[in-house]
Amino acid sequence: MATNPVLDLDLRTASNKWRAISKSHSSEYLLVQERIAKEVQHGRFLAQHGAGEIWNWESPAGKLRWARRVRMLSSHLKPGMTVLELGCGTGTFTRELARSGANVVAIDVSPELLEIANANCSAPNIQYQIQNAYALSYPEGAFDSIVGSSVLHHLEIEAAIRDMYRVLKPGGTIYFTEPNMLNPQIAIQKNIPWIKRKVGDSPDETAFFRWPLRRLLEQTGYRDVRIDPFDFLHPKTPAALVDRVKAFGRFLENVPGILEFAGSLYIRAIK
Repeated sequence: MATNPVLDLDLRTASNKWRAISKSHSSEYLLVQERIAKEVQHGRFLAQHGAGEIWNWESPAGKLRWARRVRMLSSHLKPGMTVLELGCGTGTFTRELARSGANVVAIDVSPELLEIANANCSAPNIQYQIQNAYALSYPEGAFDSIVGSSVLHHLEIEAAIRDMYRVLKPGGTIYFTEPNMLNPQIAIQKNIPWIKRKVGDSPDETAFFRWPLRRLLEQTGYRDVRIDPFDFLHPKTPAALVDRVKAFGRFLENVPGILEFAGSLYIRAIK
């Protein structure tokens, strides 16, 4: 695979495809185009103001959360697989995915974030591309797996998972970690506009209730859908308390009922 990012691939190819397939869905097309524009603008904001700090991966608790998600997203990967990383951002997870030996195509809508990703993480088995997640410019059955962390909740989910399904091989898998709307802090953050702005969220991002998301994936054609809540460790937990909060959180993950209020969802499914 190419060692240089394919940053000369702008959104026009994917946008033309999206326009062609959306003639009978004009309202959906306009909604998606507006969301794409907002996410491009948000990517520019993240690149200028420090994405790692805004995303909270750099605190002591944040690093533990990151490492756990790396394991969740990469444990199934094997050398020679072709993997699509959706919403790679600054490449926070890309390097670790590539360590598996899989060929990783890491995509994002933001050219600024992709430039940072390439500067931070380049390897022979990593290829960066600017892509529109609603109209991926890949043939049917191109990928063995599609993975991503905290990306689906930025998208118009029905349109995105349809095209993900198209580019997956039969028997291909998806693995994602996403915010859980049943978590009280997540619910407040994602539904009150001024709080969203204060914490650096994009205007349209949301979170998921796991049962409706499971039904949507199944209706799209995915099978063996599993969505499990996890993680009570907040990224801003003081360093002195991280070990105790982590241990207590793992205990809560084994308590039925309480588990439903964890901060994140672990999503897996097969085509």
